[in-house]
Amino acid sequence: MNTVEPGAAGSPPEPGPAEALPSVAPQLRELRRRASLTLETAARAAGLSSAHLSRLETGQRQPSLPMLLALARIYGTTVSELLGETVAERDAIVRGADMEPTAAGGWTYAQAGAPGRGMQALRVHVPHGSQGDIVRVHPGEEWLYVLRGRLRLRLGDSAHVLAPGDSAHFDSLTPHRIAAADRDGAELLFVHTLLQSPTAALCLGPATGHPTSGETS
Repeated sequence: MNTVEPGAAGSPPEPGPAEALPSVAPQLRELRRRASLTLETAARAAGLSSAHLSRLETGQRQPSLPMLLALARIYGTTVSELLGETVAERDAIVRGADMEPTAAGGWTYAQAGAPGRGMQALRVHVPHGSQGDIVRVHPGEEWLYVLRGRLRLRLGDSAHVLAPGDSAHFDSLTPHRIAAADRDGAELLFVHTLLQSPTAALCLGPATGHPTSGETS
């Protein structure tokens, strides 16, 4: 799997400084060390360059949601722990008032399920034009349900437009792209399995041609 450096031709724009996720940088480094992975090994598994992962760990760059999902799988943890969130106990009930939104990679998302489980549920806002050219391939399963707006979903060679009330459930190893079809964006519920494999990686690339690995679901 080839690594695409930030700013390379055909790669998506690199996120800016990590002002929105101040707790991510120290957590990334601590969890990598806890997993006994070198910077080079972790970066290669995530499809990133060592330099880019180093910038994430020092807070010089902000990780996108796909990066957080990939690193959570590699480190055998959850996005909640990467964000530094701690929960005293696993409560079965998640209150809407407790869903603090977080911005990453142009998307806005909030936890819609309890952290520390074998799958994670998120409520996601997908803005129009954000990450629509990114192809995703990674282990696991995904389920999404459109709450508002219309969603463009590409699964392998097939293209679909999902309206409110529509859902999709698919194997994440199928190359897929997600984009908002309307200018106002789309709101969706998103559930994915957390396959805690040291070789799990989120492979991203431009929409045209064969998918390659990049640095920004």
